[in-house]
Amino acid sequence: MATFLYKLGRLAFRRRHFAALIWVALLTLAGVGAASAPVAGSSSFSIPGTEAQKAFDLLESRFPGMSADGATARVVFKAPAGEKMGDKDNKAAVEKAVKVLGTGSEVTSVTDPFKTQAVSKDGTIAYASVRYEVSGMELKDASKDALEAAAEDARHSGLTVEVGGDALQATPETGSSEVIGIAIAAVVLVITFGSLIAAGLPLLTALIGVGIGVSTITALASALDLGSTTSTLAMMIGLAVGIDYALFIVSRYRAELAEGREREEAAGRAVGTAGSAVVFAGLTVVIALVGLSVVNIPMLTKMGVAAAGTVVIAVLIALTLVPALLGYVGRRVQPAGQKSKLLGGGRAAKKADKPNMGTRWASFVVRRPLAVLLLGVIGLGAAAVPAASLQLGLPDDGSQPVSTTQRRAYDLLSDGFGPGFNGPLMVVVDAKASDAPKTAFSTVHDKIEDLKGVVSVSPAAPNKAGDTAMITVIPDSKPSSVTTEDLVHTIRGAGAGIKADTDATVLVTGSTAMNIDFSQKLNDALIPYLALVVGLAFLLLIVVFRSILVPLKAALGFLLSVMAALGAVVAVFQWGWLSGLMGVEETGPIMSMMPIFMVGVVFGLAMDYEVFLVTRMREAFVHGEKPGQAIVTGFKHGARVVTAAAVIMIAVFSGFIGSSESMIKMIGFGLAIAVFFDAFVVRMALVPAVLALLGKRAWWLPRWLDRALPNVDVEGEGLRALDERTDDGDHDRKLVGV
Repeated sequence: MATFLYKLGRLAFRRRHFAALIWVALLTLAGVGAASAPVAGSSSFSIPGTEAQKAFDLLESRFPGMSADGATARVVFKAPAGEKMGDKDNKAAVEKAVKVLGTGSEVTSVTDPFKTQAVSKDGTIAYASVRYEVSGMELKDASKDALEAAAEDARHSGLTVEVGGDALQATPETGSSEVIGIAIAAVVLVITFGSLIAAGLPLLTALIGVGIGVSTITALASALDLGSTTSTLAMMIGLAVGIDYALFIVSRYRAELAEGREREEAAGRAVGTAGSAVVFAGLTVVIALVGLSVVNIPMLTKMGVAAAGTVVIAVLIALTLVPALLGYVGRRVQPAGQKSKLLGGGRAAKKADKPNMGTRWASFVVRRPLAVLLLGVIGLGAAAVPAASLQLGLPDDGSQPVSTTQRRAYDLLSDGFGPGFNGPLMVVVDAKASDAPKTAFSTVHDKIEDLKGVVSVSPAAPNKAGDTAMITVIPDSKPSSVTTEDLVHTIRGAGAGIKADTDATVLVTGSTAMNIDFSQKLNDALIPYLALVVGLAFLLLIVVFRSILVPLKAALGFLLSVMAALGAVVAVFQWGWLSGLMGVEETGPIMSMMPIFMVGVVFGLAMDYEVFLVTRMREAFVHGEKPGQAIVTGFKHGARVVTAAAVIMIAVFSGFIGSSESMIKMIGFGLAIAVFFDAFVVRMALVPAVLALLGKRAWWLPRWLDRALPNVDVEGEGLRALDERTDDGDHDRKLVGV
């Protein structure tokens, strides 16, 4: 592989105009496609194989035209202080609003709170339910504007009016912190390279890659049902890996220049050596992201595949566009150890014989491996303690910022009708196989009404055929509580006895039940997902490092860092530690997809540092150095760059903590803290400590396996052989007088 990539790097450097033209054309094509594509909303939500989804599908077939997955809105009215909703003027304002809401072209039904008894016991709060024929993602802007206008008109009468539900979905905003993250990355690159030009290359290529990836996602969003969250996550990961991959290529290019090689040759060598590590690091990230498809949740699969596509683009750009741009900038990129005239006058930055920080740190770890290992493991273990109290759930309107109308509507409904009113359960009774459907409906109603934790049960509402009915159940606890989850399981458990008595099937659905099933499916998929992703990456790393213990150590280190990161997420978003600093307005359960998504993304990124750092050690060991010295050599050449890459990734991920969407905020924080733990504790401390303790055993591989594995030549041994052939050829030509 090293020889092939070496030739590719030289070709891109030599044919730089052609390489740059291809990428500019791809960026233009993707941009045109994105500009002409319809705007994407939140992707549709389905969980194949769950009871909640089966109930939704049954409602679609038995209640035609009902639009069970259509958008809903609750317009909540509160009377002025000292007044009641039943007062003449207040009642007239509500009835007028209901009438206006019913005129919408996409509205299927609107309820009058005075006819449906949707008024609180103290008479101060009432609500009207609005149902639409399309989902919140497909709802036209005109319908949303009409909903907001009706609420605003009612406010003019003196009422407090707020709107909840999924009909009004706020577009997530990342704010200025994302730009700050990129600015920090730029500063780190300038410090690392000592050159504005060299620092600008990784930023430029990463932005081009992200531009192509996100524009392609935007262009295909409508056709493939990709939500706005998909492009945000692709941007987050694409920026981080795009900068890092280009950083490693440019860094190795400068190191090759420092050894006296011509620029085209240095570009080829950089792509042949560091490029090999980029390819395998990218493969681990892609495996981790595409592996999310094993969960069998379409939304998660699309997010993973889209982000993986952006990573593939970042790898291809690092291998082709980066060497092409190096050809354009020429001598403005200095050899390693030199700064540009603007930042240091072109003089040497350090004496050649003075060990750098990476060398000094690695030498210390090699001398005290056991102490460093124990300290690192204990520290990560302490950070992971909060993960033991992890509670999973999905965000609802109660987790929205208090400045939003959705959150204020949620609070008003809780005050007027109880916390469970924000998460009603929809019980679907399929009595098609029953001889007495009406009796079955009555039996289900009575059974549920007698259950603990139930505030109210609506009368059964059958369809026209009379073989299926809906029953609405109001719990006495909020949607995200464990008590509500227990009630869902209790109703489902009672369904077995009801079926035996009446031949009717009982299914529980609704947004609350859907969230519970979603969390359960993710929990069930976590172990198979871990086995698949870690197993495939383990095999890949065996090929890369030609070792059994090094990949095993890499996987165990990853588990430590991801558990510590989950502990930090629980401490901030569930316990509320530093919540004010992070802008967390409401603590609560951790988003259900957070653990499995963190496992996927962090594993891929962790293997990046493992490959980049340990490949240098492996290269030194293969070329004859003793194990301890190989560790020091690997840190001498790689520690500075890996540190810069980690700081850049942390800065980019931290930029998304400023997002207004709780999921993006949580993922941004989780990935940033996970990279910190993995890069600076696991890879910089535990990895050299373990390798120092193992010695030569770290690179042991059974002979039969060594013969069976393909030789991918990540260390660039083929390039060394090429040097020897070149030297021999030069010698032969001198002998014959050429």
